[in-house]
Amino acid sequence: MPPASRVAGLLTGRVTDASYAAGWAVVRSLPEGSARRLFDAGADLAWRRGGKGTDRLRRNLARVAPEADLDELTRAALRSYARYWLEVFRLPVTSKAAIVDGMRAVNEERARAAVASGRGVIFALPHSGNWDHAGAWFAATGVPFTTVAERLKPESLYDRFLDFRASLGMEVLPMTGGARPPFDVLTERLAAGRTVCLMADRDLTPRGVDVDFFGSVARMPAGPASLALKTGAALIPVHLAFRPEGWQVTFYDEVPPTDVPTMTQVMADRFAVGIRQHPADWHMLQRLWLDDLDPHDPRR
Repeated sequence: MPPASRVAGLLTGRVTDASYAAGWAVVRSLPEGSARRLFDAGADLAWRRGGKGTDRLRRNLARVAPEADLDELTRAALRSYARYWLEVFRLPVTSKAAIVDGMRAVNEERARAAVASGRGVIFALPHSGNWDHAGAWFAATGVPFTTVAERLKPESLYDRFLDFRASLGMEVLPMTGGARPPFDVLTERLAAGRTVCLMADRDLTPRGVDVDFFGSVARMPAGPASLALKTGAALIPVHLAFRPEGWQVTFYDEVPPTDVPTMTQVMADRFAVGIRQHPADWHMLQRLWLDDLDPHDPRR
């Protein structure tokens, strides 16, 4: 008989998965206006109550928008994060026309030219706006791509998100536990001239690269620059933001191929431009800067 802790873990996992499934079903069935008011109310409740994630978000926003009204910015950021989840739940019932017509693409020609070149393209993104909607927009406009996702617990919840993203036209590789290391698969995809999209604004592991970010040292993943140097693919930083009735994607200039630390710093600088312009849409509820870690944390 399995130990009680394992049984409890299995039960918790099933409850979590069932909750997400129920949320998906209920939010899709509600009128969009009613669902938005419900999610805004939840965000406002989180803002009033505070808590670990809200407090961390507030401290992160203080770094990127020091002149802002921090109370109002934090509230707006929580509403933005709630909007992300609302739209993820509703994506299966969002029409292709709404996905495409609602997107304002800035410097789109850069992205299309890079994809058409056949070199392979790496689009690197911070956790801003709605990356699932952006992925659906890419796929709907003729750019299927490969990405990497962290495994969620329980496994059934991870499978649910995997199936959902695959239905939008994404090939999703597990960060861990796959048949092959994701770096090897991404290298193959890029060598074949395909497109890769990677979330790239946080990596506190020893594999991350130290960068100057809003005046302090943060750590971001080496993968985008490493893949670009290994395959010759174009590395293009991207920023996503919300508009009142839609979305915006901004494509920055290709990062010149030099070395991993230099390229990662350029990527971070491009991210900073977008985040500075749209701080409320940056969903960073975790530690990012090294001086926010405990003094005895080995990651420092």
